[in-house]
Amino acid sequence: MSSSYVMRPSRLDVFDVLMQLAEESGPGFTSLPVHERILRERLEKSEKSFSGKLEQPQYGKYLMMLEDHESGEIGGCSAVKAGVGIDQPFFNYRVITVAQASQAADRRFDLDALVLTNEFVGFTEVGTLFLRAAHRGGGAGRLLAQSRYLLMAANPDRFGDMVLAELRGVVDGDGKTPFWDAIGYHFFGMEFTEADILSATTDNQFILDLMPKYPIYVDLLPPEAREVIGRCHADGVGAMKLLEWEGFRFERTVDIFDGGPLVAAPRSMIRTVRESHEVTLKLGEATGRSGIISNDKFADIRVTMADGALADDVFYTSSAVLDRLNLSEGARARIWLRS
Repeated sequence: MSSSYVMRPSRLDVFDVLMQLAEESGPGFTSLPVHERILRERLEKSEKSFSGKLEQPQYGKYLMMLEDHESGEIGGCSAVKAGVGIDQPFFNYRVITVAQASQAADRRFDLDALVLTNEFVGFTEVGTLFLRAAHRGGGAGRLLAQSRYLLMAANPDRFGDMVLAELRGVVDGDGKTPFWDAIGYHFFGMEFTEADILSATTDNQFILDLMPKYPIYVDLLPPEAREVIGRCHADGVGAMKLLEWEGFRFERTVDIFDGGPLVAAPRSMIRTVRESHEVTLKLGEATGRSGIISNDKFADIRVTMADGALADDVFYTSSAVLDRLNLSEGARARIWLRS
């Protein structure tokens, strides 16, 4: 399982690479817009968040980069947003079931309806998970995902008790989505890609201004729109499986633009958080166990894959692992091990 990949905090000097990742991620990847100002601001905010320079930590946004420790090449990224719905609304559609019955007509129906909500205030959000095609396989995607939970475990006070993730819905290569075409387009008078950019670059007041305030009956939507409610993009299926493995569950809540699913879990019950523990690192034969290990230093966190042997609270591993973590023998670290 061991490899030369390491997850570490983003820096301002990765701007050009981050732009490339945004371009490669494709339409509908709202957290990686192809927008220079937004991406620069996110890098600046991430740097301040990691260094503890934000006056309000609940607004922290932590962007981490997947780096090949040997070549220096960036293979992907993932992020944690300390709290959503605090500085601006976090709108979603909740799918509710409306029961209607008539004794006179001898009829009963259970109908699903979409209701606009802003109910996840203060939840921590994990997202921005993108892995370049050349780096897929070999556990890199799992490292991208699990490093976010080890970041939370390193300083839980900076994060909410509940954690959510939004997955990109069904969007084609041209930025077309059946869900938006059936609902949003009629109320916003703009294409999905334009609304997507607005949501990434404004305070989302335009959503509150234009989005319908009354329930929308799902049965009144065209079949192609109904079919994609709660479905994630083909590129997000792997991420969805990892989230479910961690303990996240679909909340019958979907994105208002593309209908993609929102999943949530208590932070303390996320598998990586729950199963990780501290160990002392020592040099030794790197066989027997494999997992993901963090230096547990929040401001300068390093997370990598590792092979080794566990005895009590001592993990014996290679000098290469210690080098990737920027640690010396005898240091403490946090590890999650495969069963």
